[in-house]
Amino acid sequence: MKHNKPVIYLMGPTASGKTGLSLDIAKRFDLEIINTDSVQVYREFTIGSAKPTKAEQTRVVHHLLDQVSAREVFSADRYRAAAWDLIDEFHGQKTVPFFVGGSGMYFRAVEKGLAVMPPMDIEIREGIKQEGLSLGWPVLHERLAEVDPELAARLPPTDSQRICHGLTVYAATGKTLSQWHRLQPPPPDFTILKMALDWPREKLNGRINLRFDQMLKEGLLEEVEYILKNFKRDHPAMKAVGYRQLFAYFDGEVSLDEAIEWGKRESRRYAKRQMTWLRREEGVKWIPWDRPELAVDEVKNFIN
Repeated sequence: MKHNKPVIYLMGPTASGKTGLSLDIAKRFDLEIINTDSVQVYREFTIGSAKPTKAEQTRVVHHLLDQVSAREVFSADRYRAAAWDLIDEFHGQKTVPFFVGGSGMYFRAVEKGLAVMPPMDIEIREGIKQEGLSLGWPVLHERLAEVDPELAARLPPTDSQRICHGLTVYAATGKTLSQWHRLQPPPPDFTILKMALDWPREKLNGRINLRFDQMLKEGLLEEVEYILKNFKRDHPAMKAVGYRQLFAYFDGEVSLDEAIEWGKRESRRYAKRQMTWLRREEGVKWIPWDRPELAVDEVKNFIN
């Protein structure tokens, strides 16, 4: 079968073994891996994001890892643009792009596109946030209605996050969020092999708990402490599961044992949400946890 613009996805919940299987597939079929994890794009978020090790990155070429410092915000649309450029580059070299990760929004952005968005200006956002706290968000909602009535009409006066986002975009670019949304590029006509790893809930939960313990042994606490000291708390990556719970420990809100158990529990819940998202995706070929060779067969048939 001849595919029009072929692309391969390997998806799955956290701790499901995507990294190991993707390395085996990439080596077998001479592929390069494109990261599809929204936290691994940041250089400082390494252990807690389960980023492939330096040895693993040496074994197979990886793309879109460590793209920026956490002093920037790497938006989903910025990821989409970079991913589409890589796909064009790979297809020009007669190579199939191989996306691996657990961020559903990133996979969807590659397949369906996203509204073009400007880079987020954190300083402007912080200033608007402080205004909202001092003046009240209904006042800023009225201000948003003056510049972007279309957006304001969809938001209650208390929706601080979206009001702040709309005003930040307008202040930074002179263009409203509604105008940016209308600039969505049409998605390319990709033919995508979508594979997802399927695990029994209890077995996956056990792997999640063990991996969290292993991250702690590898220095996760030191990584979290460094991030807390050097980056702003309102950065999107700060909300990542595992990190957020350990931040609470350093803030003195919970004990270390409580933070660890909380991190494990939220990681298990996150995996459940990932599986719910994947179950709703069309055309996914499920790879049983104990039959990874089926993924190899799928790729072989797809690449021919």
